[in-house]
Amino acid sequence: MKKEKNEELRALVAKATAGDKEALETLIAGVQDIVFNLSLRMLGTFADAEDATQDILLKMITHLSSFRGESAFTTWVFRIASNHLKSYKKHMFARYPLSFEYYGDDIENGNIQDVPDLTQDVEQGILAEELKLSCTNVMLQCLDVESRCIFILGTMFQVDSRIAGDILGITPEAYRQRLSRVRRKMADFLGQYCGEYGGGRCRCKDRVNYAIQNHRIDPLHLDYTESPELPVGAIVQVKNAMEDIDNLSQDFSFCKPYQSPERTKRMIQEFLNSTQLSVIKNP
Repeated sequence: MKKEKNEELRALVAKATAGDKEALETLIAGVQDIVFNLSLRMLGTFADAEDATQDILLKMITHLSSFRGESAFTTWVFRIASNHLKSYKKHMFARYPLSFEYYGDDIENGNIQDVPDLTQDVEQGILAEELKLSCTNVMLQCLDVESRCIFILGTMFQVDSRIAGDILGITPEAYRQRLSRVRRKMADFLGQYCGEYGGGRCRCKDRVNYAIQNHRIDPLHLDYTESPELPVGAIVQVKNAMEDIDNLSQDFSFCKPYQSPERTKRMIQEFLNSTQLSVIKNP
């Protein structure tokens, strides 16, 4: 079955590089959610993830003729996406980097008591959920870029070490070791500070107004709670058999996948409609 699927993908790639627009659209549809969710976790905000997703999909399109079928198509796309995101400097947290020390200090010492009501009549529970999902995603920005990528591949996409090593250019053994360390680091921070996923005293419902005041969430623009979620297994397309790295899986249930935004889909469609597809044809 897997061999047949790979052969179908190679046939699609061959058609797309020969100028078949329908084949190209099928390829894009199969990976755009993967690319968006990787971008969202790597960059921390929906807006930056949308921009990066467009860049990556265009890079995929223009380099499609270089795909040789030596690895799975999704592995090839992950390699393009991860390399692009690790060197991406246009996102907010590249300009304002975070650390676990800063995040922990803000949780312990942030002045949340004297902030006025800024909810603009949006239900408190909805805003607390938005903050929970935003906060845990932004927390990933406390990791260095390589560790962040390893964590996302192993935790959200459940990529086994052989494929992940291929994507990242490291050995499977190095990937397993680094994934175990970074997952423990994340779990320790959640356990110490977070009352939602650990034993800490921080509660999202108590910090809603403080978060709004500091532009961490916007009551009139709720990215996480208003975005359509995908089934957890929908984007796990590069998994063979994820090794038993640790027993921390439940600690990272905040890694929910989302559908790629309509704006990104429209932009790609406009690109396809405006070109003769000569950019992807084999030379």
